[in-house]
Amino acid sequence: MSNEAELLDRLRRVLESYASEERRITYAELAETSGFPPPYRIHRMTAMLETLMREDHAAGRPLVASIAISRTGPLPQRGYFDVLRELGRYNGPDSGPEAAAAHGRELAAVFVAAKTDSQHGKSAS
Repeated sequence: MSNEAELLDRLRRVLESYASEERRITYAELAETSGFPPPYRIHRMTAMLETLMREDHAAGRPLVASIAISRTGPLPQRGYFDVLRELGRYNGPDSGPEAAAAHGRELAAVFVAAKTDSQHGKSAS
């Protein structure tokens, strides 16, 4: 069975791949693509996405977890916005125009960084 560091690395690689194509991925697709094992894989995976957010913030990188969204709409779920507030990057609701704008800013930063990294021939991590 995979350990947490391996799972985090797999999640990051899949997210970076999608970032380089300026694409988003649903949580379910991300769990499937990264080979995230059951049980409770979406719940456990979203907790790891929050870990990636904290790591990226601490390292001064764009939040690659912004690529992952809910299947019900174009935004991530509440936990994403909880972490944005925790990190001091956003102070608003979990949905609506303010949330969409905050997510849009984070997503744009990820796409710019991925494009810049690919132009310089290096990985985003």
